[in-house]
Amino acid sequence: MNAQTLSLKAWPGRQPAAFLVIAALVWFAIYQTLNPASEALVAWLPVERDSHLGGALQFFFYDTPKVLLLLTGVVFVMGMVNSYFTPERTRALLAGRTEGVANVMAASLGIVTPFCSCSAVPLFIGFVQAGVPLGVTFSFLIAAPMVNEVALTLLFGMFGWKVAMLYLGLGLAVAIVAGWVIGRMKMDAHLEDWVRDMPKMSAGFEAADTTLADRVQAGFASVREIVGKVWPYILAGIAIGAGIHGYVPQDFMASFMGKDAWWSVPLAVVIGVPMYTNAAGIIPIVQALLAKGAALGTVLAFMMSVIALSLPEMIILRKVLKVRLIATFAAVVATGILLVGFVFNAVL
Repeated sequence: MNAQTLSLKAWPGRQPAAFLVIAALVWFAIYQTLNPASEALVAWLPVERDSHLGGALQFFFYDTPKVLLLLTGVVFVMGMVNSYFTPERTRALLAGRTEGVANVMAASLGIVTPFCSCSAVPLFIGFVQAGVPLGVTFSFLIAAPMVNEVALTLLFGMFGWKVAMLYLGLGLAVAIVAGWVIGRMKMDAHLEDWVRDMPKMSAGFEAADTTLADRVQAGFASVREIVGKVWPYILAGIAIGAGIHGYVPQDFMASFMGKDAWWSVPLAVVIGVPMYTNAAGIIPIVQALLAKGAALGTVLAFMMSVIALSLPEMIILRKVLKVRLIATFAAVVATGILLVGFVFNAVL
C-alpha cells in the first residue's frame, strides 16, 4: 500500500468535518444522475423501452443504485448516531422504567439502534439479566427489525415521506401495544428455565469520550456491517420487483391483493411469515405490488409480517422462549398487523 493510499484512508480521521461536507455533496451529485443514467443504459441495449423487458430493466437499473446509495448514506449517518446506543447503554435506559412508559421508550429505541432479528437471542438474554420487564423487551424486539433506518429510508426514497411516516406510526403502535399486552399476561414462567435462572446484572454502563472522527469511523463500520449483509437481499428484491413491474398484469394483483378481497390481508400475513428477508429485500417488491394495483393496507400487512414475524426469528427465539410464549407473541403481533391492514384498506 503506497503513501497516497494511506493518506486517503487517514483523511476522514484528520479532517472529519470537511470529509462529511464533501461526501454529502458527492452523494447528492451521484443521486441526481441515477434516472437519466438508467434510461440511457436501457436505450443502449437492444430492447424496446416500452416493452415488458424494457420496463423491467429500467426499474432494475434505476432502483438498484438508488436503494444502495440511499442505504449507504443513511446507514453511515445512523452508524455515527448508534455509536452512542451501545447494548449496555440501551439496557440501562430501559431497566427500572415503569411499564407503559418503558414500552414507548423501548419501541422508540428500536428505531435508532442497529439490532435486527438475528440479534434476538443475545439481546433477549441481556435485557432479562438487566431486569427489563418481559413486555418491554418484546416492544424493543418487535420495533428494532420492523421500524429501523433501513425500512424508513427505503420507504421515503420510493414512496415519499407520508408513507414512511405512516409506516413509522403503525410500526411503533404495533410494537408498543403488543409489548404491553404480553407484559399484562405475566408470562415470565414461559421463559426457558436457564434464562430465568441467570443472575441479574447491573444495568449501568461506562461512558466514553467519543470524538467526531470516532463517530465517522463508526459510520464506516456500520456501512460495512449492514450494507455488506443486506446487498444480496436488495438485489433479489429489486429483481423480483422488476419482474412484477414489467410482466405481471395490473388486474391480476388487484384481484388478489386489492381492497375488494376481504381475505387478502390474512393471506398476505400467512404468505409473509415463512419468508426469510428484511426491509431491504421486501420494500422493492412492495413498490412493484402497489404499482400493479395492490391495496396499501394489504401490502403493509405483508411487509410487517415478513419483517416482524419471520419463521427464522421464531426458530432463534425458541432457544430462550417456551412454545406457549412464542405462540402468544406471534398471535398478538399478527393481530396488530391484521388490524393495520384492515383499517387502512377501509379508510384509504
